[in-house]
Order: sequence, then C-alpha cells, then structure tokens
Amino acid sequence: MRPFAQIDVFSAEPYLGNPVAVVLDAEGLDGEMMQTVARWTNLSETTFLLPPTTPEADYRVRIFTPGGELPFAGHPTLGSAHAWLQHTGSSRDRVVQECAAGLVEVRRRQGTLCFAAPPPVRSGPIEEDYLEKIVSALGIDGPVIGHQWVDNGPGWAVVRLATAQEVLALEPDFSRLPHAMVGAVGAHPHGSPHAFELRTFAPGAGVPEDPVCGSMNAGVAQWLIGTGVAPAAYRVSQGSRLGRAGDIAITSEPDGTVWVGGATKTLFHGTARI
Repeated sequence: MRPFAQIDVFSAEPYLGNPVAVVLDAEGLDGEMMQTVARWTNLSETTFLLPPTTPEADYRVRIFTPGGELPFAGHPTLGSAHAWLQHTGSSRDRVVQECAAGLVEVRRRQGTLCFAAPPPVRSGPIEEDYLEKIVSALGIDGPVIGHQWVDNGPGWAVVRLATAQEVLALEPDFSRLPHAMVGAVGAHPHGSPHAFELRTFAPGAGVPEDPVCGSMNAGVAQWLIGTGVAPAAYRVSQGSRLGRAGDIAITSEPDGTVWVGGATKTLFHGTARI
C-alpha cells in the first residue's frame, strides 16, 4: 500500500479545478505500471514521486497521461508540490521539483503555489500547412490573429482568436488531427476579472480537452507577454465548457521569469494498492 492523494488545482472552489492523482511513494514501480495506473485513474495526469537524483531537488516526479509520459506539465507540478509539502509536514515556501524536463522551482506566494515557467523547447510561428489543419480541426470560422509554438515539453501549439467567446464556441473534431497538442486563446472584454480565456486540447496524450492546463498557460504567457499583447500580470479563465472554473494567475518578473499559480487543495487522501 502506498500513500496517495488527489489534489484539485487551479480553482478556489473544490471540484471545479483540474484534479491530479499523486502516488507519494513510487519507489520500485516501473514505467509500465505507472502507465497502467494513469490509464486507470483516467485523469488528465497522474504523478509518481520518487527520491531526487540531484541534491538541488527535493523530490523527483514522473508524469503520465492516459496515453503516455510527459517531461513536464503544469497542474501536476503544483499538485505534486502541494501533496509533497502536506505529506512531509513542511511549511517551506520554496520547493525544487526534478522532472524529465529538468529542475522546476515552485514557490508559495500569499498562500498560493506557483511554478517558474520552464524555457520553451520550441517556439516561433506554426507552419502554414499545420496551421490549416488546426483551424480545420478546431472548426474556426473567423480570423486567426496570431499563432505560435509554445512547447515546453508536451508539444503545445496555440492559435489566438479575437475574443474569449470565439474560443468558448469552438466545437473541435480531432478525427482530422488525432495526435494534436493544441490550444486556443482569446481576450475577455475590458473590465472582466480575467484577461483571457484558454482552451487546451490534447488528443495526442489521450485527453480530448484538458480542464485547466498549467503548461500551456506558461508557454502562452511567455509568448503574449514577450510580444506586448499581455501585461506583466493577468488572470486566465479555463474549463467552463467542461463545468470547471479554472482561475490561473500569471506574473512576469523583471528578469523575464514567468510564474504560473493557482489554488491547490487536497480532496482525497489515503492509500493506493499498487
């Protein structure tokens, strides 16, 4: 029996964020078993915590979707850090996570955890032929006013639409692009508590639509802030089409580091028979 927790991430209201299952002691488990468990939980991600391999890290994590392993993911980073802090009884305000993408710093600010967005492994405009496939798969009728690779590990690409309403109205058909890892972002009206609406689609990882996605928010923030489209601090809403109420806080520091934060809360804890 292994200690286990399920954490709700990116919503102050329980059961309206994005859950991540965390196996807090995964020593002795191989990747095949981890994948089996992740497929069974059927959440967008399940994580497995292990001793770090470097003294700079507090723990090591392996992150699995129902369809495969990811080098990095955002809401599992916050959920895993929350679960590790609670499990160890630590009140520290800084944690370093080791994952396949490298070391990721997590901080607690005003009671909320946030992670430092890792550098992109791919950026730049989306190629024209792939952009056409994305537009077709998402069923976009209006203009695409921007597009970018925002890949920090999972393979993300994103299109920018004029309004949040256009993003919310999308009815994707990924039979046309079954291995996609894509998103769409659009601006809310001035005066809204959220600057942007984001939707994230990951059929390539076995997740048709991710309720609230930290890694794509990280990559999109680096792009939008870097090009002057977004201010240095803003909030994003995500998940309403899935009955969620995701609320993501973005902050960029003078050195260019983008921090992605949101509420984390343990909703289930106990043991897992693995």
